[in-house]
Amino acid sequence: MSDKGLQEKFRIGFLTAVEVEEAGFVGGLLVTNHFGRPLEFQCTTPVKPNKSQEILYGPTLVPYMLSDLIGKTLIEKVSVKPHIVLTEQSELLSLRENISIPVACVTREDSESASENGLENSQEKTEDRLQFGKQKLRFHPSHTDDQQIVENSRNELIEEADLTEPFDRIREALNETMNSATVR
Repeated sequence: MSDKGLQEKFRIGFLTAVEVEEAGFVGGLLVTNHFGRPLEFQCTTPVKPNKSQEILYGPTLVPYMLSDLIGKTLIEKVSVKPHIVLTEQSELLSLRENISIPVACVTREDSESASENGLENSQEKTEDRLQFGKQKLRFHPSHTDDQQIVENSRNELIEEADLTEPFDRIREALNETMNSATVR
């Protein structure tokens, strides 16, 4: 099969960021095929706000850093574009405002309530969620059509897939990258 044939298959982007003590936030984007095999990985250098930015941005700083700076940069940088971006951090749902790719937040069926996940919007409806195996996908409230797009692509995904496992791989890769950078 040609490279183009491989790239035309359904691709999933797994996006997360970790806070590294004294360095700031580091983001990673793993694009996989529908079997979870890696096609491309990109990561950022640490992004750390200065004191003025912390004061001026206030509570909007972390969502801004994660979505506008880290998430958007990684999506623009990756050469193998995903059909959907999955994240485990609700702050990254606002990335959808900056890109044309559907974005969903993965939560376990038994995970804490939406308010504990950072969604304080009391008007959130259960139809903003899509059950997928033992996980639920939450979508940005301004992009309700994303749920239908993902629903239409459901046959491309393995229903039993653990959509949280790739985030462990990303965190490991980010830790390895950060450790390698500090050793030099």
